[in-house]
Amino acid sequence: MKKLLSLKTVGALKESGYQVLSVKDEIRKNLLVMLKEGKPIFPGIIGYENTVLPEIINAILSKHDFILLGLRGQAKSRILRMLPSLLDEYVPIIKDSEINDNPFRPISKSAVDMVREHGDEVEIEWITRDQRYGEKLATPDVTIADLIGDIDTIKAAVHRLHYDHEGVIHYGIIPRTNRGIFAINELPDLQPRIQVGLFNLMQEKDIQIRGFPIRIPIDVLMVYSANPEDYTNRGNIITPLKDRIGSQILTHYPRQLETSMEITAQEAWVERNGKQVQILPIVREIIEQTAIEARKSEFVDQKSGVSARMTISSLENVVSNAERRSALSGSEYIVPRVCDLFTALSAVTGKMELVYEGEQEGVVNVAKGLLGKAIKQIFLKYLPEPYKSMKKHENHYEKVVGHFKG
Repeated sequence: MKKLLSLKTVGALKESGYQVLSVKDEIRKNLLVMLKEGKPIFPGIIGYENTVLPEIINAILSKHDFILLGLRGQAKSRILRMLPSLLDEYVPIIKDSEINDNPFRPISKSAVDMVREHGDEVEIEWITRDQRYGEKLATPDVTIADLIGDIDTIKAAVHRLHYDHEGVIHYGIIPRTNRGIFAINELPDLQPRIQVGLFNLMQEKDIQIRGFPIRIPIDVLMVYSANPEDYTNRGNIITPLKDRIGSQILTHYPRQLETSMEITAQEAWVERNGKQVQILPIVREIIEQTAIEARKSEFVDQKSGVSARMTISSLENVVSNAERRSALSGSEYIVPRVCDLFTALSAVTGKMELVYEGEQEGVVNVAKGLLGKAIKQIFLKYLPEPYKSMKKHENHYEKVVGHFKG
């Protein structure tokens, strides 16, 4: 690679025998190498090993554009942002190219003119994989000019060019990600007329700007994320665009308590100023069980979902309350207790959308009820049911009850 990076002209690149692959072929090649060598494809993504990740791998091997469809807090954006790791570490472009022109097959007018005039002496530069990833959050104010491009009237005036001259084009963010990956988050929020503008890009792999008779072939992997709630509440993905997306991949919340605990342990910030933090497993389990109870509660809007951020924020709040107690008492240890869980309700109430009945009940009361149910479930996981025990005269709790009675 060091030898390649030293190459500075198109001619030198040709002599080296370097081959330029399309972005989908490049990603496919690198993915197959990683699979063969047993390397982790998406490190840090937990709970999708046998469900979502194999489908993403299949989509990439099929050279598909794809969409991740799922509720909030299911790592959709994180997965999309990890895709550049599948690109080559460096690739050559014509120096100062606006749209990462392939040195052997330039497509922008400036690059084509440069190659026509200087031939193999045209300079090249090497860009990193991070420079080949673009992302846009879909909002109602996004325009075709933002995504695809428009006529630059100032450029036309300065260079005295007619408006039908290719040199007056100002490229949008998708062409500027040519030979890379472009992600659109929350696709249904994009206005239908803007979604129509993506048709050519998805199928014919070219763009047209302001009715120019020219077509510019763009090499880009298009990936999307969407929330099913958006289909009814804010917008939808128009059918012709859905038809052009190669693979639709459904994400999901953790399916086991242990998986959810592993995710929260990875993401939550619990290291506090060098003090020893001791979190009992039962505290972690109750926090995760609270999210599980919320995801099946009749008071919570299940179309909106309950994000994994709820458990992460809850654990951080619980540790912070224990840290506050430790600071007041002068202790060297931070040990969250079950009673600390009720100080973390602020991390629960803001992470749930309630249905009408839940609003009537009140968000704080709903959160307390969910936490109470979670504590009960984890309690019964380790200890006998108190009332049944008392009826059977097994007296499992006699000493404890006697202590508090005294």
